[in-house]
Amino acid sequence: MTAHEVRATREVRALGAAALAWVSAHREGFALGDDALAEHGNVNTTWKPLGELAQVCVCVRRHTDPADPLHVLASDLLSFTWQQTGRGALFVELQRLEPFATYPLEIYAAFASAGLRHAGYESATATVARTRGWHLTEQEPNRRMSVLNSERRSGLPEHEDMPLALRRTWLAGLPEPWTFELAAGYTLTHVIFHLTDWGLTPQAVPPPVAAYLRHWLAPWLDTCLEDEQWDLSCELLAVASSLPGPPDLVLFQEAWARLSVAQNDSGAVPEVGGRGSRTTAPDFIDCYHSTLMTAFAAVLTVNRLRETAGDAETAAADGGLGVPG
Repeated sequence: MTAHEVRATREVRALGAAALAWVSAHREGFALGDDALAEHGNVNTTWKPLGELAQVCVCVRRHTDPADPLHVLASDLLSFTWQQTGRGALFVELQRLEPFATYPLEIYAAFASAGLRHAGYESATATVARTRGWHLTEQEPNRRMSVLNSERRSGLPEHEDMPLALRRTWLAGLPEPWTFELAAGYTLTHVIFHLTDWGLTPQAVPPPVAAYLRHWLAPWLDTCLEDEQWDLSCELLAVASSLPGPPDLVLFQEAWARLSVAQNDSGAVPEVGGRGSRTTAPDFIDCYHSTLMTAFAAVLTVNRLRETAGDAETAAADGGLGVPG
């Protein structure tokens, strides 16, 4: 890495570390309340934030060394989220209350991928997942991909091929770039997240889709940053870090420099707007997701930049031929 690239990498890491520190300081906002199992409870304010926290913690742990303070903090937060589920026992109750709901498995899968499992829940879900009702549930294509990836991560047979599910998505159609808008943006980011298991397997992105995204991510990201859509900007940066091949260093450096102005002194990042209000902390509900996405995108970005630097150093040591040692 050049001195400039080292400095840029450190700055991205610092943004992610500050975001994760805010999350840790506000962990009680992610705690499950008495309404988590209520008949008319709001999943979007109970289980969804907890599941998103668990997934980000899993990603941070995957891409950091066990001795890294970020890894240690993510492990602590993951333990907190697992305890909130009664070490998996609450998933059994969710299964009893909503046997054909997919969101419990989608949340549980993050824990399972980290080795945190509950045999009773997995047994009950495996029974339901064999039914025609489960296989034929009508879902948006990107949501179907989430379920398929969750089945795989939880050790259940995938009830459909991922490539088939991908072909039904907006992104796989390589649509006219000017049809990109907020809903399409969030859909395409999650298609890539589920396809690559949250950035773990960039090679899972088919070449035509990868080439399309390399061409259009930069202008889409520029538009989102200009409009102060910080949450979606972070997700697009995470996508940029989840594509096969060398990352776009200029895109990373410019985008993260622009995104840095949105981060509050506490580490929080608002979902939308708030440029320059560094001393005014947004409400939890208005910033928890974008702050999580900042940490997620930052750790993926730093990991890809370091991988790229390592590959360059190896190639240089081999006389530029890339000969394996």
